[in-house]
Amino acid sequence: MSNRLSSDPAVVRQILIVEDEPIIRNTLAEFLSSEGYQVTKAVSVEEGISRAREKDFHLAICDIQLPDGDGIKLMRLMHKINPSVFVLIITAYGTVESAVEAFKAGAFDYLTKPVIFEDLANKLRRVFEYRDLYLENQKLRRELAQPNRFDQIVGSSEPLRVLQETIGKIAATHSNVLLVGETGTGKELFARAIHSAGPMRDEKFLAVNCGTRPIELLEAELFGSEAGGKTQPGILRTAGGGTVFLDEIASLPMGTQTKLLRAIEYQESMPSGGAETYTVSCRIITSTSEDLLRLVGDGNFEEDLFYRLDGVKIRIPPLRERLDDIPELVDHFVAKHSRALRKRVVSASSETIRLLMSAQWKGNVRQLDNAIERAVIMCDGTQIEPGDLPPDLLGLGQPLPDTDDLRSALRHYERLHITRVLRQWPDKREAAKRLKLGLSSLYRKIEELSIEL
Repeated sequence: MSNRLSSDPAVVRQILIVEDEPIIRNTLAEFLSSEGYQVTKAVSVEEGISRAREKDFHLAICDIQLPDGDGIKLMRLMHKINPSVFVLIITAYGTVESAVEAFKAGAFDYLTKPVIFEDLANKLRRVFEYRDLYLENQKLRRELAQPNRFDQIVGSSEPLRVLQETIGKIAATHSNVLLVGETGTGKELFARAIHSAGPMRDEKFLAVNCGTRPIELLEAELFGSEAGGKTQPGILRTAGGGTVFLDEIASLPMGTQTKLLRAIEYQESMPSGGAETYTVSCRIITSTSEDLLRLVGDGNFEEDLFYRLDGVKIRIPPLRERLDDIPELVDHFVAKHSRALRKRVVSASSETIRLLMSAQWKGNVRQLDNAIERAVIMCDGTQIEPGDLPPDLLGLGQPLPDTDDLRSALRHYERLHITRVLRQWPDKREAAKRLKLGLSSLYRKIEELSIEL
């Protein structure tokens, strides 16, 4: 039996022995140390509790009779300090009554004096097998009880994996966040993921597009208003400790930017027409598809607000940088639109997928979503073919080779693949590395295949 934790082979199991008889205490410690366990010794309830506060033990072996109390009392106190510690009780009497009392108090098993090492080894094997299973079960229960933080984010490409890792770290805080990315990359989706993975996931998530409302309505919606004896609470107040997502923050008028800066900097705001401030406790996530620093230089964006927002910034990659996600995204959108449109479409052909992966996707994931919706509408069978796609999309990709000649087809797909990699990795050295080509071979391929850079 391995005496290391199954979840982390580098961590040795920690055992606490609480026994006032020196011979028993020392022989137990010597035996357990020889078996590979890390052993700590104590002689009383008081010392046992002190050791339990200093270190998280995996198992405690406690004598039922101690100078300043009994092992059952000690076990109850230890469980309050560390609920995951397992306990074996040692008794000199071996009576049914003492064993039953120990089990009722939460002991896993008991030993009788004199302790037989073979019996102890068997009990330790059982207790650690059970403990590992119990803790794994507890972990699974916690994971099942939590909503999937990224259940709406589709794809498994490396850029997306790195992005999800970043979101997981930032979401654990209550910091304000700026999402930067092109139009159609799904910035609100990622904002919702941050909220769902954060400590206030059960609070409200409220979204506002800053570029779609007149300034008066926008400020009333954000900060609230008081007029004619009527009070309208703004979303900064309504959100409580939740999240407010401000989409396209660059569209916010300068005066409104100043009010937002105060809300972020001093965590307070005042409704339009009001006389008293209120506390702002929500997390603010903003997004933009524009270069805010350039707007600051042009005098069109509040400099102090920019630095407040730019501290925790996440870049959302465009679809052309995560082309490997397209097959999964297509499956997701086909299922979504087939269900909504009551169609029997279940997939896209391999030719369709290849064409989609060669398109430019200036509109990113939103454009792909719209293209699949149109394709589902146009599809007469169960599988989307290239002819079902929007006509303008067909012009964005490289045409499929109209030939049965394998050499021509391979040349065509080689050109598509190298173009895709170069689009994703503009640095030719990095692109050559990913293509597993020498740099000179890559330049030769670019010339042979007439690849436009």
